Amino acid sequence: MGNAHAIAAASRPGPRHGAALLSDRSRAATSSIIRDLLLLVDRPGMLSLAGGLPAPELLPVDRVATATATVLATHGPRSLQYAPTEGMAELREIVATRASHAATAHVEQAEDVLVTTGSQQGLDLLARALCDPGDVVVVESPGYLGALQAFAASGARLIGVATDADGLRVDELEQVLDGLIVAGTPPKIVYVVANFQNPSGATLALDRRHRLLDLAARVGFVLVEDDPYGALRFRGEPLAGLRALAAGRDDGASGLTVSLGTVSKIVSPGLRVGWAIAPDWLRPALVRAKQATDLHTSPLTQLIAAEVLADEGFMSAHLEQIRSTYRERADALADALASEVGPGIEIGAIDGGMFCWGRLAGGESATDLFEVAIDAGVAFVPGDAFCLDDSGRSHLRLCFTTLTPDELGQAASRLSIALSSLT
Repeated sequence: MGNAHAIAAASRPGPRHGAALLSDRSRAATSSIIRDLLLLVDRPGMLSLAGGLPAPELLPVDRVATATATVLATHGPRSLQYAPTEGMAELREIVATRASHAATAHVEQAEDVLVTTGSQQGLDLLARALCDPGDVVVVESPGYLGALQAFAASGARLIGVATDADGLRVDELEQVLDGLIVAGTPPKIVYVVANFQNPSGATLALDRRHRLLDLAARVGFVLVEDDPYGALRFRGEPLAGLRALAAGRDDGASGLTVSLGTVSKIVSPGLRVGWAIAPDWLRPALVRAKQATDLHTSPLTQLIAAEVLADEGFMSAHLEQIRSTYRERADALADALASEVGPGIEIGAIDGGMFCWGRLAGGESATDLFEVAIDAGVAFVPGDAFCLDDSGRSHLRLCFTTLTPDELGQAASRLSIALSSLT
């Protein structure tokens, strides 16, 4: 009997410790390359074009302070208490009103709005509500890294579709969809940043928006439009959002379209307030997923955001200041690249948002350039971070919002020196 116990004990696996206890999902998750880069470039004298951050001097500290005092005086304990998962009524009302007036999304009632802890949570909730492991999600290539992470974490199979100066190549998407339908694996989600896309800065053309809605109705996927940058247009005329365009159709596209928004780029990322405007059949599933995630977004920051957003006089002047500043800085970067780097880096027109997408005309590796550029005192994000394949090898994302025009000129000069040493 003793020998039997010894044999049984020897055949049992030993106790697991540390990382061996992690789930498969956790082990498969990747860190944000951009977050890792920001740690690397946080050193004295570094001129960073890497982070997608709002200009810190434009963050409305005084207005938020006033709003905080007003919220605490007006709402008292309610602002510090547990709150409905769906969000505070005041914020849902103002979001619905602003979205309808700006034609960014069709909103029939405030109840269409689900408040999220930043729009990044909206992506996570959509993945939880819609995606089983192996389901297909179509994304832009290059595409927003946070979306790639959120959908991949759900076990979805990501397929990238190329973009150009007019946004997502909808003609290429149609070919991809035909192949997926034949294979019996139509996508659950097609995800786009239609206005000043991150990282390319491209805006989806109006005819492509309509064609995208045609495809959603025909194939039956959820069309997710993430719109953090639409209010940052400083040239040209705004285009109606996909959910607003879908409202006038009778083919079912409106019931398949989700609009994500946030205060991060127009008020403050630190408030961590975003929203999802979703059809009736989907919203309850998003609410249940949020209940299991964080119960609710902070009522204090929701009410602060509502107070600021409802101040139309302030918001109008504040957004104009942001647009004016970003236009000046975008032009400064474009001019500096043209004069300092010349034909070595190609960029397109910059009409809004926070980024420009450069291409190394000689085909050099942007990752190789990054390593040299860091030593020269300038940082950017290599294009590979935003692509599922190697199509971003010679591209780089440049953020122009946090440096002054003079600093942007210096950054371009350092980039030129780095590129010269590389070639």
